[in-house]
Parts: sequence; structure tokens; C-alpha cells
Amino acid sequence: MKRIVVADSSSNVFSLPGVQYACVPLKIYVDGVEYVDDESLNVPELIEALEAYQGPSTTSCPNVVDWLTAFGQADEVFAVALTSGISGGYNAACAAAREYMEDYPGRKAYVLDSKTTGAELEVIVEEYARLCQTDATFEEIVEAIEEFSTRSHLMFALKKVENFAKNGRVNPLVARLATALDIRIVGQASDGGELQLLQKVHGEKRALRQLLKNMIAAGFAGDMVRLRHTANPEAAQKLADEIKKSFPDCNIRISENRGLCSYYCERGGILVGFVVPKTQK
Repeated sequence: MKRIVVADSSSNVFSLPGVQYACVPLKIYVDGVEYVDDESLNVPELIEALEAYQGPSTTSCPNVVDWLTAFGQADEVFAVALTSGISGGYNAACAAAREYMEDYPGRKAYVLDSKTTGAELEVIVEEYARLCQTDATFEEIVEAIEEFSTRSHLMFALKKVENFAKNGRVNPLVARLATALDIRIVGQASDGGELQLLQKVHGEKRALRQLLKNMIAAGFAGDMVRLRHTANPEAAQKLADEIKKSFPDCNIRISENRGLCSYYCERGGILVGFVVPKTQK
């Protein structure tokens, strides 16, 4: 039996050891130029283009054909998409799953609405991989990943929100003041799959301290953590060091954001994906 895990590029994951895996790229449009969020994308070039262009930029989610192509010829498809709260990618993936099962009776496909992005999506993809390497049935894996997704979390600290301002999601004056006063926006992915502001903190050191405090308040007890940063490895390492002080055995990995997450997170931003124990939620 052939199984495949499929995610879109907001997961930042382009390869997944131990299982067959496919990543479906989103696209970013800046000043008339298309940037495909795949392994070949020059992320620093994208960041510079976003910062140089004063007009609005846009993104495009994978369509039904993109998802169907990624499914390949697997007997069982386990997919996950960027939160439906900010993207239509989940709906396209669900339509692809229905078409896939209609075209190939006997095959199965499931799509999880992650209600998140970035580092939390990365955590979910890793759990999918672990489950697919067990003897669990399709239905058992679906049940397990749905339960797991209730315990996974995304938190973030943003240094800049200028791109949000350019696209009408943040008041431009607020964006300029945040930059001028060195204010960090600390928040999380809400239960509804939207970005939720929790605190406005002065300075990076305080923002990182607040991130860890928020993680612990959410129930974090030292399980896996995936840290993703946009051109800010020093801050990611500082946060990892602080986590290790309280949770020495924590499984932490630090990586850079790719295209879509760099678009939303912007230069200097940090994304944190983590899991809380089953006794917590």
C-alpha cells in the first residue's frame, strides 16, 4: 500500500524523511513579478523586493490541479493546508481529494484544515510522517492527526508589519510607529485559524521572553519545538537557549522561513510551533 503526505509550502517543508512526500507551492506577486515558493526560490531576493516596493503585493494558493498532481498514484493521501482563515488552499485541496476518490474508487484522501501556518504546520507534517510509518489504518491516522492538531500551537513575534500595512491589514501609522519605537508584535494562531495579537512588547529580548511565557501558559511542557525565522537566526537561537534552560531535553530545531512565511513574518520575525501533552489543550 502506497501512502503519501502532502502539504503546501506554508509548511516550510520540502522533504520529509521516511515517507513519500510532496509540497505544493504557493505563489507571491510583487510589483508584477511572480515568485514561486518552492525549493529554488531565492528568499533574500523576495524579502528585498517586498521591502523596496511600496505598493500592495498578493499571494496565490495552489489550485485543484496542483493538489491532484501532488497526490500522484498513492492509495492513501494525507494532506494538510494553510489555514482556511486566510487562504482558499484548503477548499481547493478538499475539492481535489473528492475528485481523486471519484476517479480512483478504493483510494482514500483526507485533508486537514491546519488552522495555522509555518512552524505549527511543520509540526503537524512531522506527526503525519510518524503516523504513516506505523501499522495504523487510514481512519486511525485521520483520528490521530485531528487529535494531535488540537494540541499543536503557533506563536510569533513580528519585528515589522509593513507588508500588512501595504495590503490594508494594519494601519500604516501603526506600522511606522512599531518600527520607529522597536515594538514587537507577539501573538498566536487562534482556534479559528486567524492571526491573533496578544501583546505589544518593546524590544527583542522582552518579546522572546514573552513568547516563552505564552508557550508555558498554553501548556508547553518541553516536547518538540520548531523555530522558524526570517533573516534573524540570532533571535531564534536566543529563544532556543531560553527554552533549553527550562526544558533541557526539549527537541528543538531552528530553520529559516521560506517564501510564504517570509511574506507574512517579514524580516526579523520569529515563528514557534510546539505541542502540549494530551492532558493539556
